[in-house]
Amino acid sequence: MTDETELLFGYHAVKEALLAGRRRFKEIRVVDGRLTKRPAEVVQLANEQQIAVRTTSTEALRILCQSSQHQGIVALVNRFPVADLHQIKTAAKGHPGFLVALDSVVDPHNLGALIRTAHCAGVDGVIIPKDRAAGPTPTVSRVSAGALEHTLLARVTNLARTMDALQQGGFWVAGLDHSGSHSVFELDATVPLVLVVGGEEKGLRPQVKKNCDLVVSIPQKGRIDSLNAAAAGAIAMYEIVRKRM
Repeated sequence: MTDETELLFGYHAVKEALLAGRRRFKEIRVVDGRLTKRPAEVVQLANEQQIAVRTTSTEALRILCQSSQHQGIVALVNRFPVADLHQIKTAAKGHPGFLVALDSVVDPHNLGALIRTAHCAGVDGVIIPKDRAAGPTPTVSRVSAGALEHTLLARVTNLARTMDALQQGGFWVAGLDHSGSHSVFELDATVPLVLVVGGEEKGLRPQVKKNCDLVVSIPQKGRIDSLNAAAAGAIAMYEIVRKRM
């Protein structure tokens, strides 16, 4: 492997990458003797795209990807093709745009879950910081059930400045934070929106929160201090979807 390639593993991640057509595949490896329905589907797609398929052992795949969660399928591919802000803004044209920005979400499982929800909710693009945040790794693709492979995702140097640029382009920016003075259920979803979801421990950083047009919260009645980032983001995204139906 080189710095430009990585190991994508798991049925959904590999299959969706093949269907999305955004990755370059060098080869796919499957466990010998385990061509059940799912691996067979991947092999068929690979054959249609003239991608080399090799058989190997379960242990060899575990060692190769350093995980036992490979589901008998590993692909050698180029790194995830990140988008730029122009591509994301273009995708959001022609209708009230819906973008999601994630402020310092460091757990790849939370990132994968949020990307999966964003894809299902019809979000036009996802924006994450380049530093101090989880990136689009093979684990994120697997956790997202392959949704990452179909997602326009941009990594930006400064999230607060990016928010400002989007505001100048006609977007309203709503931060999601437990300190928000307005309920997410009061949010006006008729305008182009950027929903900013805070990180796992500290929520929205001060400068990011300051740059929001408004900060909303999810009403809570239990004794636990707050929902985790993935759950909170899912509730807010689908509240926007509900209001736009």
